[in-house]
Amino acid sequence: MINVLDLFRLDGRVAVVTGASSGLGAGFARALGQAGADVVVAARRADKLGEVADAVRATGRRALTVATDVSDPDQCTALAEAAVAEFGQIDILVNNAGIGTAVPALREKPDEFRQVIDVNLNGAYWAAQACARVMRPGSSIINISSVLALIKSYAPQAAYAASKAGLIGLTRDLSQQWSGRKGIRVNAIAPGYFASEMTADIPKDQLMTFIANTSPLGRLGEQHELDAAVVFLAGAGASFITGTTLAVDGGMSGH
Repeated sequence: MINVLDLFRLDGRVAVVTGASSGLGAGFARALGQAGADVVVAARRADKLGEVADAVRATGRRALTVATDVSDPDQCTALAEAAVAEFGQIDILVNNAGIGTAVPALREKPDEFRQVIDVNLNGAYWAAQACARVMRPGSSIINISSVLALIKSYAPQAAYAASKAGLIGLTRDLSQQWSGRKGIRVNAIAPGYFASEMTADIPKDQLMTFIANTSPLGRLGEQHELDAAVVFLAGAGASFITGTTLAVDGGMSGH
């Protein structure tokens, strides 16, 4: 008989987390380590990765840091190669790297829009490609989308909303291509508003008023509430789930 708690363990697995230098990504890396996985932490800000790797090691697991700009396909390939060279496999990819802007659409410059798409959407594709080439059946890819792919945004964020909506479409397509043929499940998570670098610049009173009017729970999410969703989708507990988007948003998208 299967012990249900074992379905949430990741012992013997190797996870790659992009955008892992701080914020939500750093939290995901620690949570995956706590669940038993060895973790490869990747981000452009290489100077901050060491601290995250130490947090993973503090859980008793191994960690590797790889400076990576996911908008560069060659760097994504190098990331996957480094993970395999160090640990021999990749079982989990958390596509968390992302940037955002809040520019009115009539004033947004082409390069500003392209940069957001290049990191948030294209970068997730390049990382998924690179990792899927070496992933075994039973592996899991988790794309971190956003509630703004599902509802109207608080601020003018055309590039960000478009990139995150595109990520949900990418999730469905890659699931169709890889789940049956390669045994790689592909899902997305759509976080609501969490305390992070992306929400730090929004005036707190305005943000909380918006949340109170749109979220049944009426508060910011907490890191562990998102960590739990990532660990769930990464492991055997979600073995019959693919191609879906899990909203972790305090009810915003269903309000």
